[in-house]
Amino acid sequence: VQLQASGGGLVQAGGYLRLSCTVSRIMFAAYDMAWYRQAPGQERELVASITSDGGTAYANPVKGRFIISRDNYADAVYLQMNSLKPEDTAVYYCTTVDRGVRRWGQGTQVTVSS
Repeated sequence: VQLQASGGGLVQAGGYLRLSCTVSRIMFAAYDMAWYRQAPGQERELVASITSDGGTAYANPVKGRFIISRDNYADAVYLQMNSLKPEDTAVYYCTTVDRGVRRWGQGTQVTVSS
């Protein structure tokens, strides 16, 4: 499986970004997907997940601000990030589990200035 994330950047607090992740070499529609993030000096943490049938879940710090979605025709998963805060600064990774192994994309940097 290959995962390619994009859409990160530098934004002011209160702004928004939309991350995209295109996925190849799997039957995308059958896979649960997720976004994680890792801030400097911190452990990687789950941000949001979406099941193959569209069910979503969010970490408490992003509830009400972030929206995860998927497009099974485009083999892509998205993360709409609104009302961004400096504490959202991190490298964001899209991920899935393929044959029992968690696979990671290369990550995209999100920096929120105060």
